[in-house]
Amino acid sequence: MRTFIAAASLLALAACGMNGTDRYNDDEAAADRSANSTTENMADSMASRDGADAAASDIPDIKDTEERPIMQAQVVLDRQGFGPGVIDGKMGMSTTNALEGFQEANGLTVSGELDEATKAKLAQWNTIPATRVVRIPAGWGTLEYNRTPADAEDQAKMERLGYQSLDEKLAERFHTTIDVLKMLNPNGQPAGMTAGQQGMAGATPAHSGSASPAPTASASAKPTPTPSASSNDAKGFTPPPANPSTFKAGQLVRVPNIGGDRIAPGAVDDPDWQQTLQMLGVGTEQPKLARIVVSKSGDTLKGYDQAGKLKVMFTVSSGSSEFPLPIGNWKILGIGHNPTFAYDPEVLTGGRKSGKSYDLPPGPNGPVGVVWIDLSKEHYGIHGTPEPETIGRAQSHGCVRLTNWDAARLAQMVDTSTKVEFVK
Repeated sequence: MRTFIAAASLLALAACGMNGTDRYNDDEAAADRSANSTTENMADSMASRDGADAAASDIPDIKDTEERPIMQAQVVLDRQGFGPGVIDGKMGMSTTNALEGFQEANGLTVSGELDEATKAKLAQWNTIPATRVVRIPAGWGTLEYNRTPADAEDQAKMERLGYQSLDEKLAERFHTTIDVLKMLNPNGQPAGMTAGQQGMAGATPAHSGSASPAPTASASAKPTPTPSASSNDAKGFTPPPANPSTFKAGQLVRVPNIGGDRIAPGAVDDPDWQQTLQMLGVGTEQPKLARIVVSKSGDTLKGYDQAGKLKVMFTVSSGSSEFPLPIGNWKILGIGHNPTFAYDPEVLTGGRKSGKSYDLPPGPNGPVGVVWIDLSKEHYGIHGTPEPETIGRAQSHGCVRLTNWDAARLAQMVDTSTKVEFVK
């Protein structure tokens, strides 16, 4: 249950499908980088171009040591809008749900398994490898990382609830976990790197780019105050230090080969939101949804277009025994990007506890992540999370939680005309 009031202004949506592959040439890729870099250097040097991006010319051709068939399927499913949760190369609940969604959308037997018919349908994307090697932008080394305080009072004193380490930022950018990144990079180097390629491992090219300052603004229909030193008695407060990182800015690293991350020039007016999409590896070419259905028993969110065709499916956490998912039909009142969060212990505990309320700053490690989709059911919404690995496993306070990257995608697919159904 959340008390944040969402933004009324809606992002313009393009009614286009996900094709999973950025099919455009070097000149077009360069033009995108140039256009997107006009606002605080928004160009994404790690964006997937599936071999067409001239910006990757400094990266050696490092062949992976394994084929990783499950991870390759997860990468394709993720590109096609059927979110497998964190990409880890394992058959878990979120991957099973993603396969079921893909099978339903393509008229296959819904088994949730990577059966022969499903493999045959996925074969059209066999040229997309499970992993790729990127260079961590040099500018990531100048960003400030801080651990998230445990207490709401201290969280309110932070300017932003940002990433706790470079490793965490890198993991979320590629829809995975720090442990998976370490597995793909034994001894801190990309799997498959040879002795002759090690000389390029730590080089930092001039065009690698620097990240712009993290967004701190929050839009709302009825503005909520941004925590400040005076209102929160933050004078003298020192944010907790960053968690230790295995990886560093400028180095080569093997990552899951997520795609669909192209931000079309001019598609986003808000530079803070554009940066958020970039940091999550989420593009602006998303399908328009007429209806979304959240299943309490299935822990899924399905999205349908105007013709009733299933376009996307994500695993979610929804409700608990104390705050059950409110079954019924609801409306979307607004969408908040990088929202603040009104922490109220009385609301969050169903009246069992009282105490001081705080306005928590925005950020990917905030209680509702990077998105709040406000619903007509008071205190309820669809939102992101600071803990993507818990989606589908841990309960929520009645709301519908997704990974930050899936929430950012969904926020571009819906508007106030999209119907919302919560079912058993």
